[in-house]
Amino acid sequence: MTQKIKKLFSKICLKNIIMLTIAGIINAFGVTFFLSPVKLYDSGISGTSMLLSQLTPEWLSLSFFLILLNVPLFLYGLKKQGKVFTVCAIYTVIVYSIAAWLITDILPVDVSFASPLAGQDLLLCALFGGLISGMGSGLAIRFGGAMDGIEVMAVIFAQRLGITVGTFVMGYNIVLYILCGIAIHSWILPLYSIVTYMAALKTVDYIVEGIDRSKAAYIITSKPDEVCAALSEQFGQGMTIIDAKGYYSNSEKSLIYFVLNRFQLSSMRNIVHTIDKSAYISITEIADIYKSNHK
Repeated sequence: MTQKIKKLFSKICLKNIIMLTIAGIINAFGVTFFLSPVKLYDSGISGTSMLLSQLTPEWLSLSFFLILLNVPLFLYGLKKQGKVFTVCAIYTVIVYSIAAWLITDILPVDVSFASPLAGQDLLLCALFGGLISGMGSGLAIRFGGAMDGIEVMAVIFAQRLGITVGTFVMGYNIVLYILCGIAIHSWILPLYSIVTYMAALKTVDYIVEGIDRSKAAYIITSKPDEVCAALSEQFGQGMTIIDAKGYYSNSEKSLIYFVLNRFQLSSMRNIVHTIDKSAYISITEIADIYKSNHK
């Protein structure tokens, strides 16, 4: 058993632990400084925990429900997600819970009735709470963990229900915000919480996939050597040539796969069409690029 534990933790590098710790602290800061004081709700299990902490006795705190609800969900998804992910996710939630408890109950910061930074301005609290908590969630995902067990449930059950993971999570949050409105007899805070959810969702995308995504150009041309030589000279990077054949023309073509950034798009297009006016260019976004360091 000891050897298995050592082997498990050997797969989790120190950098990931540090970044998951930072992610948990950031998420706690966003929730406790901007959302909880004005009774706005985060999404997923975090939002559920916030609602339950408001409806139950004071000793049943946000931190208590975060651990109580998240840990069983992560353990349930152990087989699907793997041991490393499960350990990282539980660790991140524990950091989030402890940081939230420290901010609300230990540190000399009054977060009982208004945000220390945005007062009672609901729009500012919704936007910045979403941005900051989304940053924490995005970092957790990027470094091998997760901040919310509902995402694990989405991965497990979405396919069985015939829907996407995103649709599952959105459906859960819609139900959550409706229940929040019914519980507090007001729809203002749940509606502002949707702003929080959208801000967090976009921030997670930026953190996980990159703010400035690379572009992939697919160039179909009958002059691959000339095009590649010109692009290589201009941008100083490699590309891949794939043999292709036109369906209608039945002529031999080449497909050039070329990764570039958005500032190079216009120059690339001009170079290609100067050499081959009939070249076909398709551009797609790339979330991330991985390459081996081996020579």
